[in-house]
Amino acid sequence: HQNPEEPEEEDEDVQAERAKVREAIASENQEEKPIIIVNDLRKEYQDKKASSVFKKRKKVATKNVSFCVKKGEVFGLLGPNGAGKSTTINMITGETTLTAGQVLIVIDIRMSLLQESPTGFLGHCPQENPLWPNLTVQQHLEVYAAVKGMRKEDAAVTIKRITKALELQDHVKKVTRKLSAGVTRKMCFALSMLGNPTVLLLDEPSTGMDPKGQSHMWKAIRAALKNKEQGAILTTHYMEEAEAVCDRVAIMVCGKLRCIGAVQYLKSKFGKSYLLEIKVKDPAQVDCLHMEILRIFPHADRQERVSSLLVYKIPVQEALPLSQTFSKLEAAKRTFGLEEYSFSLNTLEQAWDFRVIRRTPALPQQHFEVLSVATALV
Repeated sequence: HQNPEEPEEEDEDVQAERAKVREAIASENQEEKPIIIVNDLRKEYQDKKASSVFKKRKKVATKNVSFCVKKGEVFGLLGPNGAGKSTTINMITGETTLTAGQVLIVIDIRMSLLQESPTGFLGHCPQENPLWPNLTVQQHLEVYAAVKGMRKEDAAVTIKRITKALELQDHVKKVTRKLSAGVTRKMCFALSMLGNPTVLLLDEPSTGMDPKGQSHMWKAIRAALKNKEQGAILTTHYMEEAEAVCDRVAIMVCGKLRCIGAVQYLKSKFGKSYLLEIKVKDPAQVDCLHMEILRIFPHADRQERVSSLLVYKIPVQEALPLSQTFSKLEAAKRTFGLEEYSFSLNTLEQAWDFRVIRRTPALPQQHFEVLSVATALV
């Protein structure tokens, strides 16, 4: 399917990933091909809120999404609700029809012959739990193993191993409607692992789990990828989960990839600045205040203006020494009658939260406070 829209200005790493995808598609070397190739994925829906009198508007869930997953790699899609993470996963599985773009799954025939299950190349843990309420955990595992073509004796050994690894032994005889949310997600993850799949697609698998349960699941994911012939995509809201499990992460906002790379690389890239938030009493002062901020910090980048709140990214070298910075900010506070301000070291978490807001239409002040860019104002 041809993509009708050329990508807008992108982060340099997102552009580089797009180029890698094109190279991977063109390459004839099957040994070096990534195991998952996602090229210019786009999904459009009809906007149900649009008036029938006018032409129906299209809601775009994903826009030109491109990335690839290498063998042995856990690739993370990190972002808020509505970012397009689940839509991307569902297009890869085929559950959702794509509007444009393509998905390639590159399976080594030699490896598939060695699998526990001949049909088990794909393991999927969807966001919604696909369970029968009156069947037990054990019955679910046995049914899924049979559907994946596993021999009964192999299935018994695998089920025992997985339930032990995830500490599900005490729950195998319980019907699923009586399970807690955390145990239910553990079971769905276990179902996706049956058959030693070559490709794992995990859509927010740890939702509802306690820290211990999350830790067990993270270890199981890493163990599943140890043979370097498999690949996984994991979607999550949690930076901690991405850092614990993923080799690379793409931050997704409003259907687009905003940045991509190893977690430590992204922390380094987005953590080399300070975040300045200013709340003004008189909105009429905003333009004059902006000029003063540029005088103090010549390379300040105004990230957001929402009502009476201004947000700037300040290069580290322009903020030192900090004693002088705070003196200048205090002077500006007196001159412009600022209500309050905060000045803090930017982190990857803040950069992510901030980008969520940056791509959102202007919001009322109370909504901005809920989304919270950085630290509380002081």
